[in-house]
Amino acid sequence: MRLILLGPPGAGKGTQAQNIKDALNIVHISTGDIFRKNIKEETELGKEVKGYLEKGELVPDELTTRIVWDRLDQDDCKDGFLLDGFPRTLNQAKALDEGLKERSLELDWVINIDVDAKVLVKRLSGRRVCENCGASYHIDNNPPKENGKCDLCGKNVIQRDDDKEETVKNRIDVYNNSTKVLIDYYEKQGKIKNFDGTKAIDEISKEILDALR
Repeated sequence: MRLILLGPPGAGKGTQAQNIKDALNIVHISTGDIFRKNIKEETELGKEVKGYLEKGELVPDELTTRIVWDRLDQDDCKDGFLLDGFPRTLNQAKALDEGLKERSLELDWVINIDVDAKVLVKRLSGRRVCENCGASYHIDNNPPKENGKCDLCGKNVIQRDDDKEETVKNRIDVYNNSTKVLIDYYEKQGKIKNFDGTKAIDEISKEILDALR
């Protein structure tokens, strides 16, 4: 299957993406992961996108689309993929459709996870990650056993710049202004499936997989 996962920052897309990937045996492609990998490795791409991400702004459409198609054209995506974090704008969605058409491929479904903005701010501003191994924590729901230290490797657990409250609110505003139009775009194509992101993780996963099957 060829799928897109939509939803505001903090909606739980990463968790659901992993469950969908495991259940359907398809490749999960997260533009956020691609960007962070390049930033960590200090590649030219990493330097280019770092400024945008730190401000909670979107990376320009042309640059993002080029990165995504470079990944989608690899052999492991031939039997299907799940896009997480792309498209984020109408121009990106149209570019994706054009690219699929050129390759005689078609998008199957768009999974949209919806969560209230106040819930999102609390979720994201409380998130922490290990600066070494990337393990994820939350100060309320999943704190590390030792304050500020990773359970897995013992290194420092930090708050990412893009998880700070002011940046989180900006990220949600950017989403509302740019990405919500995609819901209308894909609804017109009859490809949207909507899910309540405030439910329990397992419940959402079951609903998504039941709908896809």
